[in-house]
Amino acid sequence: MRRLASRLWLAAAALALCAASAGAQAVDTTLWVANGDVNAVVRDGSTIYIGGSFTEVGPATGGGAGLSVVSAGPLFSTRVVGSVYVTVADGWGGWYLGGSFSAVGGCPRSNLAHVLDDGSLDPWNPGADSDVYALAVSGNTVYAGGLFTTAGGQPRDRIAALDATTGAATAWNPGANSDVYALAVSGNTVYAGGLFTTMGPLTRRHIAAIDVYAGTVNAWSPNANGTVFALATSGAAVYAGGDFTSIGGLARSGIAALDIPTGNATLWDPGANSTVVALAIDGGTIYAGGGFTTIGGQPRNRIAALDLFTGVATAWNPNANDWVFALAPNGGPVFAAGAFTSIGGQARNHVAALDGATGLATAWDARANSDVVALAVSGDAVYAGGYFTSVGGVARNGIAALDAGTGAATAWNPNANGTVHAIAASGATVYAGGEFNNIGGQTRNGIAALSAATGAATAWNPNANGAVPALVAGASAVYAGGDFTSIGGQPRAYVAALNTSTGAALAWNPNANGPVDVLVASGSTVYAGGAFSSIGGQVRNNVAALDGASGSAKGWNPNANGPVAALAPIGGRVYLGGGFTAVGGQARSYIAAVDAATGSVIGWDPGANAAVGALAVSGSTIYAGGDFTSIGGQARGYLAALHAGTGAATGWDPGANAAVHALAVSGTAFYAGGSFTGIDAQPQSFVAGFAISTVGVPLMPERAAVGFAPIAPNPARAGARVRFTLPSEAVVSLAAFDVQGRRVASLLHRAQQTAGAHEFTVRTDAWRAGCYFLVLEIGSVAMSRRMVVVH
Repeated sequence: MRRLASRLWLAAAALALCAASAGAQAVDTTLWVANGDVNAVVRDGSTIYIGGSFTEVGPATGGGAGLSVVSAGPLFSTRVVGSVYVTVADGWGGWYLGGSFSAVGGCPRSNLAHVLDDGSLDPWNPGADSDVYALAVSGNTVYAGGLFTTAGGQPRDRIAALDATTGAATAWNPGANSDVYALAVSGNTVYAGGLFTTMGPLTRRHIAAIDVYAGTVNAWSPNANGTVFALATSGAAVYAGGDFTSIGGLARSGIAALDIPTGNATLWDPGANSTVVALAIDGGTIYAGGGFTTIGGQPRNRIAALDLFTGVATAWNPNANDWVFALAPNGGPVFAAGAFTSIGGQARNHVAALDGATGLATAWDARANSDVVALAVSGDAVYAGGYFTSVGGVARNGIAALDAGTGAATAWNPNANGTVHAIAASGATVYAGGEFNNIGGQTRNGIAALSAATGAATAWNPNANGAVPALVAGASAVYAGGDFTSIGGQPRAYVAALNTSTGAALAWNPNANGPVDVLVASGSTVYAGGAFSSIGGQVRNNVAALDGASGSAKGWNPNANGPVAALAPIGGRVYLGGGFTAVGGQARSYIAAVDAATGSVIGWDPGANAAVGALAVSGSTIYAGGDFTSIGGQARGYLAALHAGTGAATGWDPGANAAVHALAVSGTAFYAGGSFTGIDAQPQSFVAGFAISTVGVPLMPERAAVGFAPIAPNPARAGARVRFTLPSEAVVSLAAFDVQGRRVASLLHRAQQTAGAHEFTVRTDAWRAGCYFLVLEIGSVAMSRRMVVVH
C-alpha cells in the first residue's frame, strides 16, 4: 500500500506540473518541423509555406523516438525537448532515458525520464541538474552516470542510484571527480567508465568497480590511461571501449577484455586504431562502434563484429562513412546509430538496421535528421535517442510547403541553394526572397516566382544583386526590400516595385540609403522599415510610409532611433518592432504603436528587454516575437501575446527556448518560425502552430470550483461514466492509470472544453480486473477518482 500511495501521489504531482507548465496553450503537435532556422511563415488556403536555412522537414519527435523494429515508422510520440544521450530497456517493455532535456511528453523532466511500454510518460521524475550519459537497471534500482552534481533530490557527484518506483536517490553514493560515460551491472558489482580519475576516496583512472549494495569502491583497478566510453560484461570478463592505449596492465588500443577477479587485461586484443565508443554482446559476438578504421586485424570502417573469444574481426562489414555511436543487436538485425549517412551499402541517415549475417542494410529506414547516439530494443520497438529533432522526414532546402490539415510536407519542392528570408503567396504564384542563386530548378538571384502547383521557377526573374528579406505581392506590383542596389534590370537602392508579369523594375523608386528589412502594404500606402535614414526623398529614420503610386515618402514620420524589423498596421494604428529604444522622441523599448494618420506615438508601451523582430495581429491581441525574455510587464521567452489596448502581456506563455523571427495569423490559426527547438513543453523545432481559440484561456483558479463526480458504476465491468463540471472554459485532460502509475486510457488530451457539465464513457471490458485511478487535469489542478474493475 505504501508503494501504491507513493506511485499515485507521484502521478498526481506530475500531472499537476504538466498542467501548470502547459497552461492554456495548444501547440499543433501534428505540424512538421524543420532542422534549421525558419525566417518566413505564410499560410495560403490549406498550405503553410515556410522559408529559412533548413535542409529537411519532418514529424516532430525531439531527441527521442520509439520506432517499429519492422517498419521503422513511429510507434508512439512521447516527444522530447532536448537530446537523449542514453536509453535502456526497463524489463517491462519500456525505457529509461537520460540526456540533456527539459520536457518529455509535454511534462517537465530534467535529464531523466521513464517511458512506458505504450509510449506514455511515467510519473517517475528524479531530475538531474546536468547531463546524464549512462544508465543501467538492476532490480528496483536505476543507476545513472553523467555530469550532474544532484540527482533524485540529493547531492550526487556524477553517479547515483535511483529508486525505480519513486525516483528518489538511494543511500548508494560513491561519487566521481569527473564525467561518468558508461555503466554496467554484473552480479553484485556496478562497473563505471569515464573521464574520472577518482571514484569515492580512491584513485581510479577512468574505470572502477563499486559494490552494488554498499556503494564502496572495490579493489578492482584496471587503471586505463585514457577515457572509457563503453562497457559490457560476459562471463568472467568486462569488455571496455575508449580512447586508451593501456589498460589492465597491458598495451591495449581502444578495446580490451578485463578479468573480473583481478582487473588484468586478458589475452583478447582486437587492437582498434582509434576510439571505440559502443559495445554490444550477442552470443559469441561482440559488436563495436566508434571512429576506427581497423580493428580485429582487419580494415573495418567504424563498425565491426568481433569473435568474443579470439578478438578477430568476422567477415561482417557494414562499412559506415562516419562514426557509429550506438549498437543494439536484436536476434536477426543489428541496429546501428551514429553520424553516418551511408552504411551497409545503402544511404541511411544516422540510424540503420543491418542484416546479422551479411552486414548489408535492410529496407528499414527511419531517416533521422541528425546524429543518433542511443539505441535500445524492447519488444516490437527500438527507442532511438540523440541530437535529432525528427525522424521520417524529407529533404527540403530553404523552402517547403506543409499541408495545414495533416501538418506533413507536400510534394512541392523548389529546392533553394541558400537561405529564404521572405515568402509572399498570390494566387497561382509563390514569391520567394533571400540569399540564394538557384531555386525552382533555375538560376535566380535573391528573388524568384514559383509555381504554387509544381514549385518550378517561372520566367519572372528580377535578378537582384543582393539579399531580398522583404516582399509584398500586390495586384499590379511586387514590392521588394533588402540589401540590393540593382533589381529588375535597373538601379534600385534597397527597395523597388517589380512588374508582376515581366519582373522589370517599375518607375516607383523611393531610393533608400540603407537596407529595407520589412514592407507592409495597407491601402495606397507601403510601409517600410529597416536601417535607413533617407527614403522617398525625405529624411526618415528607419521607418516610413511610402505612396504606393509615386514612391514618395508621406508626411507620416515616427522617427525611430534604431532599426525597424517588424510592422503591423491595423485599426488606425501601426505597431512597430525592432532594435530601437525611442520613437517620436519618446522612450519605447523595442516595440511601439503610432497613429496611422499622424505618425505620433501612442501611449501603448509593452517595453521589451530586447529586440522585437516579428509582429502579427488578431482581433484585440498583438503577437510579438523576437530576442526578448520580458515584455508587457511579464517574463515571456521570445514570444508573447499583448493586449491591444493596454500593452500588457496576456496569460498566454508558450515558453519558446530561442528567438522567434516570423509570425503569421490565418483565421483561427497562428504560426511562429525562428531559432527555437522547444515551445509549450514540446519539441516544435523552428516552426510551430497554435489554435488562436485557446490562446489566453485562463487557468482554472481553484480546485473547489471544479466538480468531479464519483465514477459510476463502481465497481465497473464493461464500462463506467465519468462526469465533471467546469465553472468556465478550460483546457482539460482526462486519463486512467493503473496502480503502477501507467496510463491505460486517455479520454481527453489537453482538449478545449466549454463551461458546464461534461460526461464521458470509459470502456473497461478489455482491462484486467483490479484498481485504477481516473485523473482529471484542469489548468493547475489535478484531481483523481478511484475505480475498481471486476469481470
